Amino acid sequence: MTYLIGTDEAGYGPNLGPLVISASVWEVPDGVRAEDLYRLLESVISATPARAGTGRGESSPCLVLADSKLVYQSGKGLAALERGVLGALALLGRRPATWREVWGVLAPEASDGLRALPWHIDYDAPVPLEADPEEIRATVERVATGLRAAGVRLVGLRSRVVFEAEFNRLVEQHGSKGTVLSQATLELAVQSLAPLPSGPISALCDKHGGRNTYRQILSEWFPEALVEVYREGREESLYRFGPRERRIEFCFRAKGETCLPTALASMASKYLRELSMRAMNAFWQARVPGLAPTAGYPADAKRFKAAIAAAQSALEIPDLLLWRTR
Repeated sequence: MTYLIGTDEAGYGPNLGPLVISASVWEVPDGVRAEDLYRLLESVISATPARAGTGRGESSPCLVLADSKLVYQSGKGLAALERGVLGALALLGRRPATWREVWGVLAPEASDGLRALPWHIDYDAPVPLEADPEEIRATVERVATGLRAAGVRLVGLRSRVVFEAEFNRLVEQHGSKGTVLSQATLELAVQSLAPLPSGPISALCDKHGGRNTYRQILSEWFPEALVEVYREGREESLYRFGPRERRIEFCFRAKGETCLPTALASMASKYLRELSMRAMNAFWQARVPGLAPTAGYPADAKRFKAAIAAAQSALEIPDLLLWRTR
């Protein structure tokens, strides 16, 4: 068998809220590539959001796992995004029932960061927040059958969350937020492949901004390996290393989320970030009457920060916990 890993992020550009990187891990028959999975699983998994269920109690034969930018748009609800992420977790035998349990399943290492933020400390809510749990259950049963028939198995889904204070510290340490993204992505990829048995491993990462060269950072995270460069360019950078029995390939590709493993990672990252922003907005709206919620992106983040300034000062919450410097 071959293992495919896909990584992607959400929250690279905002000033408010965390940067979230996620990785999905799939076991597939030998010879199957990340690019093949949608075709192989087309009867049960779709990259087309229109194939999702459209109402409560209405089940779709397909689980929509696609680029989060296609599945979710701010102000249009979480249901489609939530249906995909909670459906994927159900395929792994994990069925979180609350906001806090979702964090425990996807990002258990984020517990200290959650406790450090006033808007997360006491927040919780039942999940699904908007999706229909019965629709998720029925769809997942069909998807599980289809995966077995294709010889494919989802074996992991995990996230690395970089909250504001850590983000600022890492940017100062590394000199750029692009390097922070690359370091956190490789950290997560190493954690994801470490428990995998012998066999070929192929990791597909959405490209990190304008970066085209990754050999040095791969060598830092795999110090025993001789990293071989196969190509480096604007569209794709490809590297291979390791012995025959555990040959590892890393591909950094523009629009990598067009492939299923990276698309699911994109959705998990976006879902966790939206859960965090929901808690942040609820916290400040309870203290600033009439405050409009924010998604955290630069222009609106400045509006939001100005609106909460008096409450922030009264609560003695430092900018370090709230505002990302880049």
